[in-house]
Amino acid sequence: MHQNYYFLKKLAKALDQKITGYTLQTAFSQEKDELVLGFAAEEGDFYIKAIQTATFSSLQFPHTFNRARQNSVDLFQDLIGKRVLNVTPHQQERSFYISFSDNRTLLFKLFGNRSNLVLFVDDKPVELFQKKLAKDLELDYRLMDQPFRLNKETFVEQPQNLRKLLPTLGEVPLLYLQHQGFDQMEPEAQWQAVQNLLQLLENPQFYLSYIGKQFRLSLLPLGDVKEKYDNPIDALNAFVPQFRAQEYFQKHYTTAHKTLQKQLDGAQKIWMQIQETLEQWHHGTPYSQTADVIMANLTNIPTGSKEVELFDFYQDRNRLIKLSATETPQKTAERLYKKAKNQNIELRLLQERAARKEQEVEKLSTQLEELEKIQTAPQLRQYLKQHTVLQPAAAPDLPFYTFESDGFKILVGKNAKANDKLTLRHTHKDDLWLHAKDVPGSHVVIKLQPGKPFPMRVIETAAQLAAYYSKRRTDSLCPVLYTPKKYVRKPKGAAPGSVFVEREKVVLVKPDNPFKYQ
Repeated sequence: MHQNYYFLKKLAKALDQKITGYTLQTAFSQEKDELVLGFAAEEGDFYIKAIQTATFSSLQFPHTFNRARQNSVDLFQDLIGKRVLNVTPHQQERSFYISFSDNRTLLFKLFGNRSNLVLFVDDKPVELFQKKLAKDLELDYRLMDQPFRLNKETFVEQPQNLRKLLPTLGEVPLLYLQHQGFDQMEPEAQWQAVQNLLQLLENPQFYLSYIGKQFRLSLLPLGDVKEKYDNPIDALNAFVPQFRAQEYFQKHYTTAHKTLQKQLDGAQKIWMQIQETLEQWHHGTPYSQTADVIMANLTNIPTGSKEVELFDFYQDRNRLIKLSATETPQKTAERLYKKAKNQNIELRLLQERAARKEQEVEKLSTQLEELEKIQTAPQLRQYLKQHTVLQPAAAPDLPFYTFESDGFKILVGKNAKANDKLTLRHTHKDDLWLHAKDVPGSHVVIKLQPGKPFPMRVIETAAQLAAYYSKRRTDSLCPVLYTPKKYVRKPKGAAPGSVFVEREKVVLVKPDNPFKYQ
């Protein structure tokens, strides 16, 4: 209720008693959406801080205020040196105005997220604090009183329309009536309940309460009352810092918790995928064992066989082994030995990734447990300061995915339009360009490192990505063409992603994303 008409009426009266006769000495802003007004008199200084953010609007009255030497701007300079004549609330409206000497007036329009301060000179609006609310230059503070009056005869006929008959009541007074059993009362009793409510609002005390889950400044003893004040200025000074601390805590705690939980869920998912892959490898037959069985049974394999049943001395049983009709058993065994060597390297890398992911899961779990123990805004600020990973900088929206192999960057286009951007805007003529042969797919680029040739293992890795991000993703083998980017051009009028390629070479690879567990 800190912006309710009944509260602002009491606040305006308190300010009128406090600053009438004071002179405005300074008016400036040094933080976005905050304005400071400094008044002076023989009795001392008095400050008003107007807070008007997108999520919270209020006034506060700090006892002292030190202006920053930098990053502050003077405002409302027509008021400097002017004396306060009086502070006047509008009737049945969420606003009041301060009248100054020389026919200057400062309007406080406190309409939630549309709050503003408007300076009038000779009763004409000349300056806004929130310039984005340009229509406020059409306001006339002299015409803002509202004519709402509650008539008994009209009320008794339709007590259920109290919200429309007296819209300035606001949410909390209506909730207070509900707690009094308002809906079950007869119309006469309802009228009396409303009269009792209005009497409380006209002669209130000021409560800081939790009403439901919300922390509020209320003129009524409702909810879980934490503090009580007799003066609206003191009540606001107590309410604002507590509310903003709660607002900060709720917003940043929720964000940090969601971020951590998402990171933890992602790390656990990848760790489980790696474990499943490792489990499959442990229960599968290594390539080297199959190659050994083939070499031990060369004389038992008919020429041109596509599959053959051989005795596997590792497992002490016969096993069906697939062969290629286009290569000799020796060549098949040689290929399997090579794959076994690569498999051992891949297994080692996979085990290393599993260990890293396990450490990451433990770290994130610990951070989440620490976060869930935090209960105050200062504790949360310190926690977030220590864990900057929870506040990552926004990544640029690039048209490609980025990978790295042996120190070489590999870029993969995200879609057809992104392929054009990657190839035409982000690629040097001597970079290596790849694409799955004869099917739609992503453009892939290996960035050149001056003085270094492109290693074949890096080309094969990039080719696997090109195949993986193409229509041949599910094929067992995919031909991928590659050529320096200078031999790739886009014909005029061609569809997005379509290019003409010259002097290409072809490599045959298994479609895969070797980085999926990173």
